[in-house]
Amino acid sequence: MVRISYEYTEDPSHPNYTKWTRSKNAAIKKGEFVKSILAKSINLENKKILDLGSGSGGTLQNFLGSGNQLFSVDHSDDKLKAQKIISHEFNLIYSLAEKLPFKQKYFDVIILQDSLEHFTDPYSVLNEIKNLLNEDGVIYISTPNKFSIINLFADPHWGFPFVALFPRILIRKIFIPLFRRQEIGRPGVAQLLSYKQLRSFFDELSLKSNIYTIEAVHTLISKSEQIIWSKFHITLLKILASLKFERLLTLMANNKPGILNRYFTPTFYFTLKKR
Repeated sequence: MVRISYEYTEDPSHPNYTKWTRSKNAAIKKGEFVKSILAKSINLENKKILDLGSGSGGTLQNFLGSGNQLFSVDHSDDKLKAQKIISHEFNLIYSLAEKLPFKQKYFDVIILQDSLEHFTDPYSVLNEIKNLLNEDGVIYISTPNKFSIINLFADPHWGFPFVALFPRILIRKIFIPLFRRQEIGRPGVAQLLSYKQLRSFFDELSLKSNIYTIEAVHTLISKSEQIIWSKFHITLLKILASLKFERLLTLMANNKPGILNRYFTPTFYFTLKKR
């Protein structure tokens, strides 16, 4: 059995090179959506912006200029080194999310894009970043929905049915050894969160939340590359388009805490503010 190294590299011969390249390009496009959502809550000029779990740095590229100070945090030193090629304006920090080296109330904007589900203790991470947010600041979070019917058919990280429901320990000890043996030792295995869990976290931490499902659906239809990049979701979107379901999706979409967002919406898009 050959195990894959998960340290980021620009080497085209690496088994994950194609995946990483697609992810890097997708991050730039997805960052456009992140910026459009944040712009509804805060003026994005002369701000201190933190991207936690920044990966390739694609999201932060959308915030260059306008007097912003940009801070990129990741646990992969190789990914941070690769970001130097993108811009010298990034402040690159190698750190764990639970022990961030910043003073309290320092940031105007904090971004957690598709990263919260990878933390062992997401509540503690939210508490940590809340303390780093100034009183008028905004947190952006996107994270897959544990109970989405779409994710039950194909987990967003593995592409297998029902894995979205599995706890992290089950994925590590049973699923990976049986179905993805070459990925034994993979860091940051995701455990998806439900709408109920997230709202519970927000309430306990006195964070006011807004969900943006309507905006996500409209963007999915008009600029799909800002929302999805997995082959499964792209195929599903094409099927829905061929069946003329786009108008139905638009009519059904809402930003309310009801059945649609609890059990259908595949990815949550939230902004959070201190109460």
